[in-house]
Amino acid sequence: MKKLSLRTRVVTGAVVVAALGAGTFGAMSASASSPAAAPAAAVKADTNNRNLQQTTHLTVAAATKAAQATLDAAKKENQRISVAVVDRNGNTIVSLRGDGAGPQSPESAVKKAFTAVSWNAPTSELVKRLEQTPNLKDIPGTLFLGGGAPVQAKGAPVAGIGVAGAPSGDLDEKFAQAGVASLAR
Repeated sequence: MKKLSLRTRVVTGAVVVAALGAGTFGAMSASASSPAAAPAAAVKADTNNRNLQQTTHLTVAAATKAAQATLDAAKKENQRISVAVVDRNGNTIVSLRGDGAGPQSPESAVKKAFTAVSWNAPTSELVKRLEQTPNLKDIPGTLFLGGGAPVQAKGAPVAGIGVAGAPSGDLDEKFAQAGVASLAR
């Protein structure tokens, strides 16, 4: 029998080790794909559970309808505005920048909507509160200028509509209220 060179023995050994390793890995993979133990039973949501709370939210369709009604109201008066609709948590659902609206208006509209829903009050009312508590304006994400209106369901805030870009906060708020009113139809 012929003596194998050191190189041949090393290569042959490596091939044998690789084959054994592949076989072991394959067996482990096959057992890993077998079904695991059944997970613990999921907790069933019970609406009578006092640890759970149901909330009301605007749909994207409703928020879009309100935003478009707001833009339409402004257009009738030849105003160029931006409108934002935020949910109860202040997250933007819809933001529309009307044709010709200023570059600052989209951000201002979001902040006014956030402010209105946060305090469940029109931002024009909140401006009056600044006289007694001027540091309210320091709360991040808020803007205490007329133009924000809350959307309510059973007296609780579910969304906010903010408008920016008209020459006055009164006009901005008038258009925001037109958006709120569109949701009642």
